[in-house]
Amino acid sequence: MSHVKELAYSVYEVTDIADWERFGTELLGMQLGEKTDGLLTLRSDQKAHRWIITPGPADDLAASGYEVASVADLEHIVAALRAEGIEVTDGGADLAAARKVDNIYVTADPIGNRVELVTGLADAPTPFHSDKLLGGFVTGAGGAGHQVLMEHGVDREEILDFYVRLLGFKISDFIKEELAPGFIADVVFLHCNGRHHTVAFGNMPFGKKNHHFMLEVSDMRDVGLAYDRCMDARQPFEMTLGMHPNDRMFSFYVRTPSGTNVEFGWGGLIITDEEAWETVTYDKLSAWGHRPQQVVADLLAAQSAGA
Repeated sequence: MSHVKELAYSVYEVTDIADWERFGTELLGMQLGEKTDGLLTLRSDQKAHRWIITPGPADDLAASGYEVASVADLEHIVAALRAEGIEVTDGGADLAAARKVDNIYVTADPIGNRVELVTGLADAPTPFHSDKLLGGFVTGAGGAGHQVLMEHGVDREEILDFYVRLLGFKISDFIKEELAPGFIADVVFLHCNGRHHTVAFGNMPFGKKNHHFMLEVSDMRDVGLAYDRCMDARQPFEMTLGMHPNDRMFSFYVRTPSGTNVEFGWGGLIITDEEAWETVTYDKLSAWGHRPQQVVADLLAAQSAGA
């Protein structure tokens, strides 16, 4: 079966490109790719870009670029989508050049998120380098990372039909936790390669399309160093250090300048045996930690007051 093989890149429409450059390079340790009056790209490996930052009012995800292994696979997926009555357009030479890919088709998922199906994301002309990292970012066969998107009331079965049946993703597992009486966080995680999940969909209150993009590093010390840089810069945290029970990622969540989040982590689970993998439902979003910053601040203040 033809299927998507990885998340190649994400496109964001933002109101403050300069702040995104500072956030991505100085705090997270990404490398500047290109910079023009209307475009900023950021690298996390040898590829030309992994984030594409464009100006606009949305302050949210604008498109997700999913790479397919071959032109034949791409054409098969496009034909399958069209057979279901889903509109798919050829992105054309100009868009392919802008995205630095060989081929590109554009469609939308049931939520309305723009999906770009591509082949041949180009390498950058120079090796990746970051002055901030002791190691590097974990990409390779796992793609750029993962992202968690909001369902916003769209029927989950319709979403899964699009991503699983038509794009070829597989369900990794589920998490369903009652965070407060009547407030349930419900998330489904999907993979298309060894990375535990490339995309996930959450049913919970969050005003953006994109809850977070995950950047994984190869050296655990880089999680602590990035945490300190974000703390020193007073960049707001969505959640402090913790670990998830399903992908076992040791991470923290920091707010982007647009109000979405980045999960910065280490040690994510790799699915090595697809046949032996069991899909289960967890009852907690985090095995430990991942507390909101205000909760941690209040606890520390209470300890100081009692000292």
